[in-house]
Order: sequence, then structure tokens, then C-alpha cells
Amino acid sequence: MRFLVALIVLFCLAGTPAVAANVGFEEVQIPDGDGPPLTAGIWYPTDAPATPNASDNGSRTAAPDASIAGNHLPLVVMSHGGGGWYDGHRDTALALAHAGFVAAAVSHDGDTFKDQSKALQLWRRPAQLHRLVDYMLREWRGHVQLDATRVGAFGFSNGGFTVLVSAGGTPDLSTIPSFCAVHSDHDLCETLQKAGVDPHSLPSVPASAWIHDPRVRAIVIAAPAFGFAFGPSGLASVHVPVQLWSASDDRHQPHPFYDEAVRDDLPRPPEYHAVRDAGHYDFLPPCDARLAKVRPEICSSLPGFDRAGFHIRFNADVVRFFRETLP
Repeated sequence: MRFLVALIVLFCLAGTPAVAANVGFEEVQIPDGDGPPLTAGIWYPTDAPATPNASDNGSRTAAPDASIAGNHLPLVVMSHGGGGWYDGHRDTALALAHAGFVAAAVSHDGDTFKDQSKALQLWRRPAQLHRLVDYMLREWRGHVQLDATRVGAFGFSNGGFTVLVSAGGTPDLSTIPSFCAVHSDHDLCETLQKAGVDPHSLPSVPASAWIHDPRVRAIVIAAPAFGFAFGPSGLASVHVPVQLWSASDDRHQPHPFYDEAVRDDLPRPPEYHAVRDAGHYDFLPPCDARLAKVRPEICSSLPGFDRAGFHIRFNADVVRFFRETLP
């Protein structure tokens, strides 16, 4: 039934004037102060014809210099999980662009599949997302066609944590040592142990280091990492609408310390979705054969779980939520 509803939503959206027949895509390099430029991908509505090419990973988008269709367009910035990159949620970005949004995703320097040398410097991520919003609203070639009052953010895992901070959340990373003392079998704590990192040696991060962005008016977060590190006081300033997704079989971030902690501690109840039989990485789109061979741990689902079908419903719900909260 939910699958049918999602299809109906998509067909209804296809009949509205804001929906784009085609999607343009471009990769940009964003100057970032003294650090290396940030690489970002941008998907946007266009009237230009779409053609398949190798860089589109099998999907169809227009040429990088295609015109941008529309004015006062809403913007959704996107933050990937640890060890990912900007293209990690391509299907969601495409769905948003087809629905009339501009979707811009950043590769977080120091926490990508190519380089995780700064993965524990979590405060860098919200600052990079803030820089992406700056770029899109002030410097991108289509910035005059964006509506600065209609900015949303999407994040998965470490990206969910990032987006929560952008929306006003302030985590307390000093909770990690005591958490790992009790939950040494959790993925976070095992990863620190295997890397030879004593949780007590993690740097102290002052509240002022966490960059919030009041331009972000609504957020979608899936399986947010470090949920236990916020608490009610750390989430007290998150007043924007939140759509929160949880995988019922998340063995990477076991319940109830991540998604549920965020759900229970937000000052206003989020729109909450618990996905039956889903694992942590089912929030990533279905893998092609090459990626499934190289990274089976992020491509495997429980027997009987239809990741492709789920993503049709997931993307429809994400589009619907941002339509309702960024009118």
C-alpha cells in the first residue's frame, strides 16, 4: 500500500508546474579559506535535453552548462556519511531536482572514501556545509534563481549528525569515553579501538566550534550518528521541522542510542519513520555490480528487503516533506 501511495505522490508531483522534465548536473570546486577546495555536485531543474554519459552513473542529466529552469527555487544541501562522497545520495538528489529543487551535495574534506584522515574532527563538517550554503546563495552561477528563504538540508549517518548541528544542535563529544566504556561492542567504539585511539584522548570541543546555520529551515536525517552525544539540552535550539528515518535492523548504530535518542530529545516531535527490516546502509541507493563486489558491506540487505522499492517510497517522502516545509 505504501508503495502505491508513493507512486501516486510521484505522479501527482509530475503534474505540477514546479516539476522539471529534465535535470542538469555539474561538479564544482568551492574555495574554502586556507583549506583545499571542497568538491560538490549540483543537480538542478532544466529545460535542456538530457543524455546518458559515463559520469552520470547510468542516469540521464543535461550537459554541465545547461540552463537552470525557474526562479525562486528552493535549495536542499546534502551531507554524506563517513567515508562517502557527494554522489552517495544521487537518487534522492535527482528526485529533488525533478521536483523543482536545486540539490547540492558536498564531499566532506577529510572524511571521504579517498581520505579519512580528519574523520574524527567532526566540527569541520557543519562548517563545510555552511560554506556550501554560502557558495550556492552567493557565488553559484544560478544563485539569483534561488530563494534564500527556502533552504533545507539532508544528511545520512555522519551527515545526519552534521545536519542536526547546522539546524542548531550542539553535541558533547566528551560523552564518548563513558559511552564506549559501557558499549565497547558498538561500531564507533570498535573503530576507535582498532585505530588505536583512546576515547579519552579525543580533543575537547567547545560549544563555539559547532557552526549553526539559521538559513536552514527544515531537515531530513537518516540514521544520524552520535545521537547519544546531544541530549535534550544539546537539541534544545533545533526548532525547524525534522523528518527522521530509522532502520529497524541497524547493526552499525544499534538502538536505542542514535535515532531514538534524537527522536526523544528534540524539543518538538519529528516526523518519524522506522523502516522495517532495513539496515544502516539501506539508506544508500542500490549498488551496481562493481560497487557490490568492492564494498559488499554497504550493498547487502536482509533477504526479502527491496532496497530499490524502498528508495522510491523514501525519495517520494523526502520530496513531499520539503515541499510542505519549504513552501
